[in-house]
Amino acid sequence: MDLNSCSSPTTIPVVSTFASPFDDGPANPSAVNGSTRKPLSLWPGMYHSPVTAALWEARAKIFERLLDPPKDAPPQSELLTKTPSQSRTSILYNFSTDYILREQYRDPWNEVRIGKLLEDLDALAGTISVKHCSDDDSTTRPLLLVTASVDKIVVKKPISVDIDLKIVGSVIWVGRSSIEIQLEVIQSKPEGLDGSDSVALTANFIFVARDSKTGKAAPVNRLSPETKHEKLLFEDAEARNNLRKRKRGGDKREFDQMKYKRIESLLSEGRIFCDMPALADRNSILLKDTRLENSLICQPQQRNIHGRIFGGFLMHRAFELAFSTAYAFAGLVPCFLEVDHVDFLRPVDVGDFLRFKSCVLYAQLDQPDHPVINIEVVAHVTRPEIRSSEVSNTFYFKFTVRPEAKVTNNGFKLRTVVPATEEEARHILERIDLEALDITNKQHVV
Repeated sequence: MDLNSCSSPTTIPVVSTFASPFDDGPANPSAVNGSTRKPLSLWPGMYHSPVTAALWEARAKIFERLLDPPKDAPPQSELLTKTPSQSRTSILYNFSTDYILREQYRDPWNEVRIGKLLEDLDALAGTISVKHCSDDDSTTRPLLLVTASVDKIVVKKPISVDIDLKIVGSVIWVGRSSIEIQLEVIQSKPEGLDGSDSVALTANFIFVARDSKTGKAAPVNRLSPETKHEKLLFEDAEARNNLRKRKRGGDKREFDQMKYKRIESLLSEGRIFCDMPALADRNSILLKDTRLENSLICQPQQRNIHGRIFGGFLMHRAFELAFSTAYAFAGLVPCFLEVDHVDFLRPVDVGDFLRFKSCVLYAQLDQPDHPVINIEVVAHVTRPEIRSSEVSNTFYFKFTVRPEAKVTNNGFKLRTVVPATEEEARHILERIDLEALDITNKQHVV
């Protein structure tokens, strides 16, 4: 791939990867531009996809230093001040001309596979965080940057797989050791239609920096927003960060006192299901009866440049299970709305036995024509040999039902999900209240 042919040095074209995009290079693959760099296909720890291949090739020098940092290299001695434009990067999918790439991303409804797009968003956010934190000094110790959480991913319109697509992202906020990256998925208007390109999806990723030698939190380069829009994004991200801190410091006793009656109300129908199932409301279903589960052994091909399992891969697998859970619950093809939140609580390693467990946490049925299905997926790292199981990731997805599916099924109606235990009821209320708090804070910002 010749990056010099691009109209902009920060726009990275993506090519299909059934065949390596680098096969047409020099006869000696170890001699690229006169260097001794190993070919991308031989780099250890690479998770291969069209986007990760393009991103890692474009940022080869930085990533090589991360793969093989200088021994006993000192940490960065002085923090730099960078602007959002210095980290801004975009990737371009030439769906209209690249048939193989189009087929790699096509779902059964001729739209882009959201699971694969989640992988790409995480890969691009990682590259942007590396660009911001780099001091361009090959003698210093590079930082270890990991995905801490996904604040929100929202689909604004269906994303066609037949029209060229671009993802643009940059750093919008930094704390002492954390970074927030905002990404926008932009799709061109179909030929023959007037109007400019429109944003089809937005995403906000939070990365944290660790010293690659000590593993402790490490300070990151400062951010200096320049434009009015960049300053507004910085202020909004600062408010979200403060909100996250307040959520972490919440008083559980206050929850017990204020919401006991709401818990009892939720549990009333669940107790009837458990104690008198023949008399239970047929328009309701127990939360435990919506559960699905799958498991896998994490393979070396799924690891990132740090040797850990690629966060985008985990999101992809969680999304596929969430989609299936919504499908089985609704009885009709679901339509993805947003990733409400993702927490990366602990790293996942090669060889780990990973179990994904999903359920319909609750369904919002106040708008019958636009019901919302809230899905929770929890990933557990299980170690049978020591009889342990730890939560590594939590994911929250929202779906509705495709309009065309409801038209063909006039009897469509979703059930109300009810908890059977106090723990389930508490968890449902926590998610409902967090969502209400997010909506309130958005209204205050506006």
